[in-house]
Amino acid sequence: MVTIIDYGSGNLRSVQKALERVGVEARISDDPNVVAESSRLVLPGVGAFGDAIRALRSRGLVEPILAHIRADRPFLGICMGLQLLFDRGSEGGCHEGLGVLPGEVTRFELPRGMKIPHMGWNQVSWKSGDTTQPVGRDGDHFYFVHSYVARPRDEAVIAATSDYGEPFCAAVARGRLFATQFHPEKSQSAGMELLRTCMRRP
Repeated sequence: MVTIIDYGSGNLRSVQKALERVGVEARISDDPNVVAESSRLVLPGVGAFGDAIRALRSRGLVEPILAHIRADRPFLGICMGLQLLFDRGSEGGCHEGLGVLPGEVTRFELPRGMKIPHMGWNQVSWKSGDTTQPVGRDGDHFYFVHSYVARPRDEAVIAATSDYGEPFCAAVARGRLFATQFHPEKSQSAGMELLRTCMRRP
């Protein structure tokens, strides 16, 4: 059973429906005990970094998430669910994140005239060094909506990149942790195939 973590992010049902389309039974829960007992977790999310981490803390969800990741059980982060993995985010002030991956989440540094947020379809380039990690096909387009980007201190965790005025981290992977800045649940066939690959991992 896959548990989609509910901390008020707002796009939970679309993630659940996408998982169901690839044959995966998924429940939505904000119960720390359910999260702690789950074999697979999905941390989705939209909105602001500070609001998201406060919501996780207020619901008692931080420790079950960290314990799950420390145990190297399958974990998928989506959009804000990727950003929260890092040490801190700078949206609306400096906020401590989950601290799973070293690095910061900062606003795009774009040439004059480019719009923020980065919204819409963009190509993704995948690293293929670790065959245990999910990968898409180079050149596939995925759907993004974000104003801030993760800047990992350890480039080895970067599983994919994209470009919007500057190259940026589009996905991270470490052990059985995998997270995307884009929304696979909104990315049509490429997104469905990536979700299918993620959920098939042991």
